[in-house]
Formats: sequence, C-alpha cells, structure tokens
Amino acid sequence: MINSNWKNKNVFITGATGLLGSWLTRLMVDERANVIALNRDIVPRSILWSSSREFEYIKDELTVVHGCLEDYSFLERVLNEYEIEVVFHLGAQTIVGTANRNPLSTFESNIRGTYNLLEACRRNKELIKAVIVASSDKAYGVQEKLPYDEKTPLCGTHPYDVSKSCADLIAHTYFNTYRLPVCVTRCGNLYGPGDLNFNRIIPGTIQSLLKGENPIIRSDGSYIRDYFYVRDGALAYKILAERMMEDKILGESFNFSNEIHITVLELVKKIIGIMEVNLEPVILGKATNEIKHQYLSAQKARSMLNWAPNFTLDEGLKETIDWYKMFLKK
Repeated sequence: MINSNWKNKNVFITGATGLLGSWLTRLMVDERANVIALNRDIVPRSILWSSSREFEYIKDELTVVHGCLEDYSFLERVLNEYEIEVVFHLGAQTIVGTANRNPLSTFESNIRGTYNLLEACRRNKELIKAVIVASSDKAYGVQEKLPYDEKTPLCGTHPYDVSKSCADLIAHTYFNTYRLPVCVTRCGNLYGPGDLNFNRIIPGTIQSLLKGENPIIRSDGSYIRDYFYVRDGALAYKILAERMMEDKILGESFNFSNEIHITVLELVKKIIGIMEVNLEPVILGKATNEIKHQYLSAQKARSMLNWAPNFTLDEGLKETIDWYKMFLKK
C-alpha cells in the first residue's frame, strides 16, 4: 500500500547498490518518492540493476549521482541541488575481513564518509526532515551482557567495529549539538536476495551447496549471530523515517532484529536441511578479530515504533535460496 506522504518527496540513498540499499531504493520508488541514488562503483550484477521482474523497472525511475562519501563538496552539491528532504545513509565498507586487511579504507568510508554527509546535511538543514544513519550491532563490541539493547555502551575493538562505533557517536553529536534530525539504526547480520558478497556465511554456503561443494566455516562454528532478512530491514527504515517526520522521534537509536540468535554451525545445517543436500560443512577454526557472540534486543523498536519483522528465519532463507538458484544459473 502506497503511503502518500512519500509521493514526490526527495530522498537521497547512499549505498543504493548494496544489499539493503537496493531493497530500500525499490521500496521508495514504489512509494513514488523522487529517489536520488549514490553510485560510487558500477556494479552491473547488483540487484538494483537486475533484469528480474522484481527490479526491472527501477533503473528508469532513479536519478543516479556518481561520486563518493569522501568527497564533501560533492555531497553538499547533491543535497542542495536536488533539495533533499530525507537521507538514508547506508553507504559503507561492510566486510570485516576487508577492514582487517586495510583499515584505512574502511575508516575513510565509514567514519569520514559519515561526518562529511552529516556536515553537508547541517549546511542544508532547512531542507532536511530526516536522516537515518546505518550503524551496526558490531558497534557494541564485545559485551558480557547479552542481548545488546540501545543502552549498551558502544565499545568497538577491531577496525570494522570501531568504524561503526565512531560513525554512530558522530551521528548523535550532530543531533545533540546541532539538532539535526538524525536517528541511528543497528541491525543484525543482513541477508537476502541480492547479496553478492560470497565470503559472507549465507551466500557463501548457498553457493557452495549449489555447486555440490562442502560449505566452509571460517570460525569454529560456535559464533552466535542475529540474521535479519533484508526485506524486513528495508521496511524498518521506511517506518522509522515516517515516525521521524510525523511524530518527531529524533536523536534515538533503534536495534532491528528478529531476536533469534543462532550459531554459525546451526545456521549452515539449517541451510543444508532446507536445500535437502547431503554435504557437511568444513570447519576451519581460523576466524580472527571478530566478536564471538552478539545478538540484539529489538524491544525498543517494537514498543516505540510499533514495528515487528514479517519474516521468520526459515521463510527468509527459503526466499534467499530460491533467488540464488536463479541468479547462479546465469
């Protein structure tokens, strides 16, 4: 159902070709918003440019701007010239291993990119009605008390986690000091159709099983995580933005999760069961600089936003597996 409040609203989405960015972009196009999508790299296999029926109409509905978050002047120009009202800041370097190998590029994208965008929003404050900054459950770092709630301190330790802790705190600075209309989201591990990062456990496992190969687990298999379906994620961002504009819920952080925590080994075995194959995972036990146990409470989002996920883990995995079966045939 289309929310008329979005019709012709100027919306800027960073990270639009990513997993969550693609689904959120589609959702905003469906709501008849004027979507301006930031595109740093050409990613022809991104679901955003897909020829599938679900996304084939998207490319003709978008204004695409080419640039990077590290370029402040570019961001200020886009916000001003396109008279942006709502910003969804999803653009980031999201892979833990990449951050461990080269932390500088991750810090530049995730930290500098965030304060550049927020400063550009501050300079165009009279236009801006809502800014949602994507943080991560990784921003909480290692904690003895689980699940994380929004009062848990931000204590990232390793490069990716620290980049998210910093970006998260910077977002709150812009609300507390300048009253920029900002909220922060912290999601579990997003998965779903369109994820092209095959070093992640879900797409990597599905790809291996479709090729008849034993899936690889880098850790010892006991790491506990949230897994959050991307379609639920996109809808959560939309709902939060609406509440920010309608009810003036500003300066808050929200965890989004289906609140089901599962070990990596249990997850891989679940995927094997759904796909009905007879292959056992290979456990390497070589993961380093990763948080061992992390999962979220989404009680605040449930109570303040009246939000709840629409998909169970099994339902999300089944849709995801079906998508990869078609995608990997190409």
